[in-house]
Amino acid sequence: MSSEVNFEVMSGLGVITLTRPDVLNALSHEMCVLIHDKLDEWQAADDIKAVVVRGAGNKAFCAGGDVRAIVDQGHERNVAASEFFAAEYRLNAKIFHFQKPYIVLLDGIVMGGGVGVSIHGSHRIVTENTLFAMPECAIGLVPDVGASHFLPRMPGAVGTYLGMTGARLMGSDVLYTGVGTAYMASEKLEQLISKLADEEIGTCDDVDTIVAEFAEDPGPAPLDEFRDLIDAAFGENSAEDIFDHLSIIDHDWARETHAVLSKLSPISLKVIVEELQRGSKLDFDDCMVMEYRIVSAITAYDSDFYEGVRALLLDKDHDPNWIPATLEEVSNDMVLAHFQIPAGGDLLL
Repeated sequence: MSSEVNFEVMSGLGVITLTRPDVLNALSHEMCVLIHDKLDEWQAADDIKAVVVRGAGNKAFCAGGDVRAIVDQGHERNVAASEFFAAEYRLNAKIFHFQKPYIVLLDGIVMGGGVGVSIHGSHRIVTENTLFAMPECAIGLVPDVGASHFLPRMPGAVGTYLGMTGARLMGSDVLYTGVGTAYMASEKLEQLISKLADEEIGTCDDVDTIVAEFAEDPGPAPLDEFRDLIDAAFGENSAEDIFDHLSIIDHDWARETHAVLSKLSPISLKVIVEELQRGSKLDFDDCMVMEYRIVSAITAYDSDFYEGVRALLLDKDHDPNWIPATLEEVSNDMVLAHFQIPAGGDLLL
């Protein structure tokens, strides 16, 4: 048994626990492979009725993928990047296509790779501790793990807003976007697991009935207050137009959002816009292939990703030197280069 992830069976309920609380349960390559293979096994097992996924510790479900090994290897012949992202994306696809109830307890931080092992399942339980974000833009990367599929399918232009800014959501906002499917107090989660183990479960409807016994109303979504502004600004067709639209809105939210975007990697912002526009027209598997092309390109040259990880996660000076430094310097050819088939070939799901 790996020290990074634990598998157990409780009366026909498969339980997966991410066991790296010291690093907020960040996903490693080994974890992605082990979970993928266990889901294969449990999918075929007649005695497994459903799967529950949770994180160890009291801070996070999963705060993302462990990118340090990728950065440590550098951009030349970065085998760690191709191996990690391929394993992670295959796991995301396995979850998306999993044919049994897949119930995730989003109790704590849920970011990046943690979103990938949760949002594609049938049930995502939100608590008062849930903190959701897709913050890849802050390190010169792009929202991945299927984000090109689920972000464009959020209400209005909310997905583009979240993908470009890395904005953090809690409680009712997580339900509002569709990331969560139900809300309940953290203290009820163990009771929920016991009930799931005790009851007969044949379909997702059976899980819905059990979850409803513990679910609560978290109240109105604060995000809805700015929905008109979000749709107007982030409904524009280019990063430049989004910046321009925000600059003419006389509102604190617009000024704060403009300031956030101004600190991010210009090339990442433009790639994100292209990624989400393409993703809105693709099915899930094609989105995963596209995302693999993007991250393969980003990790294959001395990109803003390496600089972003250095500035935010390693040196922590929070002063990245983005190249190019402005949106105007990012050409269309530079953006489109991130969507080409990688040297090692496309992702095979």
